[in-house]
Amino acid sequence: MSQFQGAYVAIVTPFLNGQLDEQGLKDLIEFQIENGTHGIVPCGTTGESATMNHAEHHRVVELTIKTVNGRIPVMAGTGSNATAESIELTRHAKEAGANGALMITPYYNRPSQEGLYQHFKAVAEAVDIPIILYNVPSRTSVNMLPETVARCAQIPNIVGIKEATGDLNQISQVIRLCPDDFIVLSGDDFTSMATVAIGGKGVISVTSNVEPAGMSSMIERALAGDFGKARSLHYKLFPLFQAMFCDTNPVPAKKTLELMGKIKSASPRLPLAEISDVALGKLKKALADYGLI
Repeated sequence: MSQFQGAYVAIVTPFLNGQLDEQGLKDLIEFQIENGTHGIVPCGTTGESATMNHAEHHRVVELTIKTVNGRIPVMAGTGSNATAESIELTRHAKEAGANGALMITPYYNRPSQEGLYQHFKAVAEAVDIPIILYNVPSRTSVNMLPETVARCAQIPNIVGIKEATGDLNQISQVIRLCPDDFIVLSGDDFTSMATVAIGGKGVISVTSNVEPAGMSSMIERALAGDFGKARSLHYKLFPLFQAMFCDTNPVPAKKTLELMGKIKSASPRLPLAEISDVALGKLKKALADYGLI
């Protein structure tokens, strides 16, 4: 597999009393590597990057790279809604030794398609690191259109996209319009197997936090063209996919890891709240049915 293929985990950031739980993060990384995860994405949406200051963001990226120690690729989340800040975070990721940078479309500002292109072009020209774009309109209020992705794909170090529209029509257009070596990764666990079936190369996954072996197996089988086995794994995993979004991500994933004994505290940072009682009931049932607890 090429460097940015397979099932990457959008790893949660464990906090204890509001501070980064460094040992907890190291333990999660070891759990991921032992269970076959193909790569790690620190400081993504699931890592609560929006609530971290720069020192914390830098520390999580550095600690992840140091702990992984070259065993699998690390794709650091470096996006922001300010281009200058994105450049700073991306430059730090390169200096820290990241294999690539995952860059979300600027949120809140609602840039035009031209603004999106100029933003990514500015970062790519400022920092020579492989960049994976990240399109998630449900979180950003802006949808980067396939034509804009294709323009960005002409920039040498923009090598792929994490597509989290959940829309196979849009994903197909991206694959059709971009060069053959441009990497399309699903940003939704639900559509990950289907994305590979139409030419994608894998997923950046929330569910991989709690079931890395199952997710990596499903994507490996799909990439090998064994869609019978991949499909059976998809339907086995499907209730877990739903459970991971029974409350705002990463609240269910963190609660699951706490219930599994993988982290000491499931507490997210405000403004995210602890999991609701109703959601917790649904979550526990899905986890028990799957055999995780």
